[in-house]
Amino acid sequence: MFILCAVLLLGPLIPIYSTLFDEAWHGWTLQHAKVYQNQTEAAFRRAVWEKNVEMVLGHNQEVLLGRHNFTLGLNHLADMMVEEVNQKLNGFKMDKVARSKNHTWKNLTLPSSVDWRSKGLVGPVQNQGICGSCWAFSSLGALEGQMKKRTGVLVPLSPQNLVDCSAADGNHGCKGGYITKAYRYIIRNRGVDSEKSYPYEHQNGKCRYSARGKAGYCSSFSALPWGDERALQAAVARVGPLAVAVNAMLPSFHLYRGGIYDDPDCNAKLINHAVLLVGYGSDDGRHFWLLKNSWGPAWGEDGFIRIIRNKKNACGIATFAVYPQL
Repeated sequence: MFILCAVLLLGPLIPIYSTLFDEAWHGWTLQHAKVYQNQTEAAFRRAVWEKNVEMVLGHNQEVLLGRHNFTLGLNHLADMMVEEVNQKLNGFKMDKVARSKNHTWKNLTLPSSVDWRSKGLVGPVQNQGICGSCWAFSSLGALEGQMKKRTGVLVPLSPQNLVDCSAADGNHGCKGGYITKAYRYIIRNRGVDSEKSYPYEHQNGKCRYSARGKAGYCSSFSALPWGDERALQAAVARVGPLAVAVNAMLPSFHLYRGGIYDDPDCNAKLINHAVLLVGYGSDDGRHFWLLKNSWGPAWGEDGFIRIIRNKKNACGIATFAVYPQL
């Protein structure tokens, strides 16, 4: 139904796409294993893809002129409309939660850069697929880091476990969820399974948690002060990877390829996508946050994105940050 409505909206675009792009379109569909149900869907997706090609080419031309510090690319989302990505992939929901008032964060001497990947606290990049389960990947990424610090072993945990089993705590599976309620489920359930014992399926399923597959646990969680990038920097440096949320509504985010993401239209008040903050640093004098996404390793910088740091809470990076405590 969505495609039929969108076809009507795009109308004239569908039959006039350029034959100049035929080879590129064919190669892109093969690269990303795209299979469409019928000619109508294929034509619609081709039209959307061509619009995104034009945007990517135009943006990257402006990069060469020095107008941007990040590039775009034709990743696996390039045949999706902006509204589709936001509706189907960006499932973060924010609830009211007590915030830390620990002002000692601001008095700490902090390293100039942090990257928890180098310490083995960050697991492999996964792809949530067409499922709004970002909240599950984000919350478990932070927990995996804390479990690694405690046990010395990094064990990927099961987002599918949260998607299937945390409805009673207020989450909605592929239709979205809360980082805090993911932790509340784990606390109530006294554990969460490993990815190996409870593999990800890219869709809602029946809860089948088993204590035999348990690989993670937590006893509580803490939320950082709203919009405080200094507190965020201190927390990621001292605690480890943090579950955070950002505004991922723009096509420039969806098709991000590399560089330091700094889009002036990225409204800090409109956060809709959960990711994992794994560090920070600077590049040629520009400060950035280092984030792990759950859109697969073909997206961004091998599945990661660098977002501008210390620029008025860009994209809402410091609006909602949480970490679990064992």
